Amino acid sequence: MSRARTLGLFVALAGIWGTAFVAISAGLEHFPPVLFAALRYDIAGVVMLAYAAYAVDDWYPSGRDEWAVVVVGATLLIAAYHVFLFVGQQNTTAAAAAIVVSLSPVLTTGFARVLVPSDALSPLGTAGLLVGLVGVGVIAQPDPSNLLTTDVVATLLVFCAAAAFALGSVLTRRLETTLPIETMEAWSMLGGALLMHAVSLALREPLEPSTWTHPEAIGALGYLALVASALGFLLYFDLLERLGAVEINMVSYVAPIFAALVGWLYLGEVIDATTVVGFGLIATGFVLVKRQVLRRAVGQLRRHTSSE
Repeated sequence: MSRARTLGLFVALAGIWGTAFVAISAGLEHFPPVLFAALRYDIAGVVMLAYAAYAVDDWYPSGRDEWAVVVVGATLLIAAYHVFLFVGQQNTTAAAAAIVVSLSPVLTTGFARVLVPSDALSPLGTAGLLVGLVGVGVIAQPDPSNLLTTDVVATLLVFCAAAAFALGSVLTRRLETTLPIETMEAWSMLGGALLMHAVSLALREPLEPSTWTHPEAIGALGYLALVASALGFLLYFDLLERLGAVEINMVSYVAPIFAALVGWLYLGEVIDATTVVGFGLIATGFVLVKRQVLRRAVGQLRRHTSSE
């Protein structure tokens, strides 16, 4: 049941983070990008801090190592990732952004081989990552003759977001501490929000509260803060401990499926045949990397069914 629960949490996280890209696209119609990201984590950070104070004894970091984990989380997993993502997603679709972020497992593999060699994938697992990368290329269809267009710059910014998240994932695993996940998440969110407010001020983003009261703006902000951030990161760090930095980032290969489907339903984004082929390759890569977990889960399901 533990393996089946892990697989279920993995799919749930992919769905939450995939639909978060759609919420970002919707919210960017009403908020400036960096301020939008900062407001998201103002709310999520307060909620998570309250939860940490309720759920764990050590709700406040102490010592250099624990604060180091919080600084890494605030800087890379929260601030850098979301600044690059939200600014870049102004000129990309939800599905395209999710697809570029799906490069993070490949980047994580490179970081992990240097920083946490025990997380390195097997040859077949590496092949799975490459198959997934080919799927991303099929969907993106980069044009070498137009490398400085708005779309390309936006894609590069989202790529930087993926790199920041991948590095942060590996570093938080390497900096092993006894700090509870809830505490680390809460203080990272608050620290990341503070950093993003500073960036927003530096960019002189406009403050127009009247546009923030639109129902779509409120819904997008609420979903991102409470579901994608608070709940999503709890699931993420739980799975990080179970799976390791490389395997948990495979969630990025499944999330684009949810982003594309919900983006089509809610935003009217088109899903063409090329996108379907690309997603098929991404799914194949996921199966190759997660083959042992999937095999065990299927075996458990068969034994459970036969016992009944």
